[in-house]
Amino acid sequence: MAALARWCLRRRLVVIVLWLAVLAGAASAAAVAGSAYSNDYDVPGTESARAAALAAKAFPDQAGDGDRVVWHTDPGREPVRSATVEARMTGVLDRIADLPGVAAVGSPYAGPDGARQISPDGHTAYATVTFERPADDLPASQPRAVVDAARAAAGDGLQVEAGGSAIALTEKPDTHLSELIGIAVAAVVLFVAFGSLAASLLPIITAVVAVGTATLGITLLGHVMTVADFAPMLGMLIGLGVGIDYALFIVTRHRQGLRAGLSVPEAAERAVATTGRAVVFAGGTVCVALLGMLILRLSFLNGVAIAASLTVVLTVAASVTLLPALLGTIGLRALSRRERRRLAAGVHPSEAPTGLAARWSGFVERHPRLLGGLAAAVMLVLALPTLSLHLGTSDQGNNPVGSTTRQAYDLLAGDGANGDSANGDDAGSPDADGGGADGGGAGATGGGSNGAAGEAAAGSGFGPGVNGPLTLVAHLDGAADRVALSRLEDALRDTEGIASVQGPASADATAPSSGDTSVITVIPETAPQSERTSELVDRLRTEVIPAAERGTSLEVYVGGLTASYDDFAEVIVGKLPLFVGVVVGLGCLLLLLAFRSVGIPVKAAIMNIAAVASSFGVIVAVFQWGWGSEFLGLGRAGPIEPFLPVIMISVLFGLSMDYQVFLVSRMYEEWRETGDNRRAVRVGLAETSRVINSAAVIMIAVFAAFVLSGDRIIAMFGIGLAVAVALDAFVLRTLLVPALMHLLGGANWWLPGWLDRWLPRLSIEPPERAEAPRRGEELAQRAEAPEHAGAP
Repeated sequence: MAALARWCLRRRLVVIVLWLAVLAGAASAAAVAGSAYSNDYDVPGTESARAAALAAKAFPDQAGDGDRVVWHTDPGREPVRSATVEARMTGVLDRIADLPGVAAVGSPYAGPDGARQISPDGHTAYATVTFERPADDLPASQPRAVVDAARAAAGDGLQVEAGGSAIALTEKPDTHLSELIGIAVAAVVLFVAFGSLAASLLPIITAVVAVGTATLGITLLGHVMTVADFAPMLGMLIGLGVGIDYALFIVTRHRQGLRAGLSVPEAAERAVATTGRAVVFAGGTVCVALLGMLILRLSFLNGVAIAASLTVVLTVAASVTLLPALLGTIGLRALSRRERRRLAAGVHPSEAPTGLAARWSGFVERHPRLLGGLAAAVMLVLALPTLSLHLGTSDQGNNPVGSTTRQAYDLLAGDGANGDSANGDDAGSPDADGGGADGGGAGATGGGSNGAAGEAAAGSGFGPGVNGPLTLVAHLDGAADRVALSRLEDALRDTEGIASVQGPASADATAPSSGDTSVITVIPETAPQSERTSELVDRLRTEVIPAAERGTSLEVYVGGLTASYDDFAEVIVGKLPLFVGVVVGLGCLLLLLAFRSVGIPVKAAIMNIAAVASSFGVIVAVFQWGWGSEFLGLGRAGPIEPFLPVIMISVLFGLSMDYQVFLVSRMYEEWRETGDNRRAVRVGLAETSRVINSAAVIMIAVFAAFVLSGDRIIAMFGIGLAVAVALDAFVLRTLLVPALMHLLGGANWWLPGWLDRWLPRLSIEPPERAEAPRRGEELAQRAEAPEHAGAP
């Protein structure tokens, strides 16, 4: 690390130009290639995936996205069948049919088959708009033109809205405001901490260059693998937080060297050789945790894991190359003017911890049991809501109430007049690809928070199930199978929980049928997010369909977005224990190698699990219980996305390891030199708490700012990560961890002799510090002695 720092300092102009060239090259490549994100939740081998594959093969001309234009007149006004409304909406639909990218428009006024697109009370109707390509491949301008044309017809008592996956592209939030707010708050905190404008700008410049390059790289990554559309925002959220923090730690160490009288090159080199090594180790733990998602073998999560890891790798690389080059460029301006005047006068202030940090460290040392108990109680209380966690997937019924997709959803379900949820016991969060008003709906894997399935009022709209139909794709082989399919349709109509059935056996002109493949559309009585809808999917798969298939070669698969999200969540939950075990195990192994202790990694694992549980408790309260979600502009209460636990656990375990490494490495250094556990914990906490707290404030500000993005999924990440970092920094690392280490005494550093001999040597300290005089054998014997385990 020292050699790398020297090279970057001597050739700082070259390093800066190289980074800017990489950024410019990535920007040019991304501009030429464009984006290719995909929110494909299909899991190969599941029933919903087989249904989708069979339907795509039989009906390739229906691959484009199907959305809806919905219009409504209030009771007491003329119905949608009136000549006035029909003439106005027919003209609108004709204009939409002529728009670029639109393949077909299905009007409720076109023939007898369109009658089902008018509600029983005659005040709500919808038209289907089929685009030429799937939503992921559409430019936002095409659905925007549809929305503009549709809403232009509103007025004089007529409400017109649009919904669906493609229409959701028009509501994509602009994240630049949240980015700027987070960066601005970080700049203020850095300026207060450093008192130097130049020093406060360096961490921000370093993080922005690295994150910008990574974001553009993620855009290119989408062309070679499945990358979710929220992956760049997630990478940006993580990258800005850890990038600014990593640079903060190095700049802080560099400033300490300058105040001690070192030259600029010597101070920068020492900062990279010491704190830079800890940054590389911490970044490595974050990447290990993120790449743990690869063991799930889900293409959707693979892209997220690699994209986020790429961002972390680039922020670490910038911290140990670009940052020292910038430090060499600004010279002594890394110090404030007052500090430079003192340095010129030959005054070198003591770096011994004083003030609040030292007093707090002493306070924890004197009251470890009381403070440790209070910290544990806080974490437990915040974690309690996690027990009611329900995993599910959103639809557009969870979008903010003012959005056209939410309005279209509510009009179809029958709640357009008052804007209340037709989801009933929904528990979801909005997804840009969520079904909602496009007829595809969205799935649910669990019930919501109030336990009642949502149903529309009699005659109002079409009922909540229209927003999440189930698609039964049948493979037929001969006349016997067609007879069986007809019996299945009859059985479906008699099945509890089904509102209507549209299939080829009933001579339904709209039911797709091609050769040996037919599709039956089932409209549930309950909302897509209702637990009863999920139960209906299970009942169809285990009882109704097997009974119809018995004695024939008929094969029927239940698909659609509702069923596919159920399958996706089931796979995630099934693999979650393995995933958590691998992430925790690898993290503990890295800490074991770094600190040569059994207790340190065990405590770290427990603390990390506590941080994850508590952050999920807050997420459940805000997003599932709805405590403030509408106020924050995040829509109404709904379930937690099924992939959120996996990604959050990866990110939080990685970030928690950062603070563990920076805190314990200083304690470990003091322990190796003195063998006094009480002094090691006191000095380590006093010397690192201020910089850890400053870093935490920056990270919290960056994460919390993303709540303003307007994207519910990113807001979940933002709130969850902000809460976790706050608890980790202010409750765990500066309170519970040191309290436990005081109580455990020398046992903190215990390692069996046979394991010490067997483990390879891995040090996050530079070689010259690792070889510093210490009472090695004596300390090891003291740590292993049972009578000494609780002594200071």
